[in-house]
Amino acid sequence: MNNQRVGIVIKNEAHAEKKARELIQTLGDKCVVIDTREQTGEDLPEDLICIIVLGGDGTFLSVSRFIDNKEIPLMGVKFGEVGFLAETTEENLHGAVEAVFKGDYIIRERSKLDIKVMRKGEQIIDVDVLNDAVINKAALSRLASCAVYLDNTYLTTYRADGLIVATPTGSTAYSLAAGGPVVHPAVPSIILTPICPFTLTNRPLLIPDSTRVEIRLEGSPEDMILTLDGQEGFEMDPKDKIFIKKSCNAIKIISFEDQSYFKVLKTRLKWSGGRS
Repeated sequence: MNNQRVGIVIKNEAHAEKKARELIQTLGDKCVVIDTREQTGEDLPEDLICIIVLGGDGTFLSVSRFIDNKEIPLMGVKFGEVGFLAETTEENLHGAVEAVFKGDYIIRERSKLDIKVMRKGEQIIDVDVLNDAVINKAALSRLASCAVYLDNTYLTTYRADGLIVATPTGSTAYSLAAGGPVVHPAVPSIILTPICPFTLTNRPLLIPDSTRVEIRLEGSPEDMILTLDGQEGFEMDPKDKIFIKKSCNAIKIISFEDQSYFKVLKTRLKWSGGRS
């Protein structure tokens, strides 16, 4: 344990960089800075206890894709408001790092979605996401038409501005803004949330995470975009087929309190009232 180190990923922002310098000065050779732009997940040292992500949820999502299927736990550190993924705040950073080196923490797993796109019989995308996959129409375009099949059985065709397929972790991201439910990360599920559906009876749907989802874009306009975790966008063709299922890889997140998810939820959604 004495020879182990922590990795540090720093958001390109002045305050995060200042905090990182302080942490590096304190830890010395017990830490290593990771540049996700210059390195790949294969370059990660083998002796890392975890990767400390100094930034917000967006930086955390980038790092979750960067490490790919490596089982290195992530510890998110948020500046300002507490994020859904970054449970630790900057005020608690040094205490949290001490706890990590002592082994005094909990590891929680978050499920990911395996996204594959087929075009003319050829697979053009094969990516895991932690939050969501979003099918969007371009501005001023006519409604998207997403035919959804669950385990090869036709469900419905969503005519909407778009469709979000989210993990429980992603339930508090874009899906929530589109009217989807908040789902605890331990609930094994996949969430389908239409964006501004033309038919008011099209409601968000929670399905078991053992379900294989297929989406066909037949009848959709030409200018459709598939966005992964809100960060990578791909132009879609009207005949593309999107296949989504639970990934065999999960993300490990370092946590310090048994019920910290609910505390983060209350803080982030600004819930109040009742007993403290």
